[in-house]
Amino acid sequence: MEGPERRLYDVMPVHPLLASRFSPLRFDTGWTVSDDDVETLLEAARWAPSAGNSQPWAYFVARRGEPAHDRVVKHLARSSARWAPTASLLIVTMAHRYIEDTDWAYSDFADYDLGQSVAHLTLQAHSMDLACRQFRAFDLDALTTDLNPGAGWHIISMIAVGRAAEDRPAGRERRSTAELRTAPWT
Repeated sequence: MEGPERRLYDVMPVHPLLASRFSPLRFDTGWTVSDDDVETLLEAARWAPSAGNSQPWAYFVARRGEPAHDRVVKHLARSSARWAPTASLLIVTMAHRYIEDTDWAYSDFADYDLGQSVAHLTLQAHSMDLACRQFRAFDLDALTTDLNPGAGWHIISMIAVGRAAEDRPAGRERRSTAELRTAPWT
């Protein structure tokens, strides 16, 4: 197939879930994530690889219309407050940087492992016809004070999850694989 009707994943040698994924700025306010959907997303996140199988991640799940959602929304920056509250679900991501039963004060891998877990959750969501937008536009100190994660836990980011209320943008540009191989160092 040629022309504009040709889908991006028809010309890319990656899985269609990867090629068609995008991060919307508008979510369908008429749709609500179910308990089963939340469990499926967290199950996908649970299966991510991690250093020493430490699984150093946790998620604070805040569904729109519930008190946890209001608790999170009040800490959003102006930029994310314009769109994030319309998502059916806001998820606060946390990494456990302290390594139990060691003399290490900090894990170099915790944030990386959390990122893998978030990627698993994101692809699972997309396979369920949901969209995720990951962001860090919130008051980290205030949210940390409010949620009060346990010792060794650090809030890293948020994920807005829901049904996209917009189509995937056309002409989305990505860096080339040649650019990925270009050393950013001298």
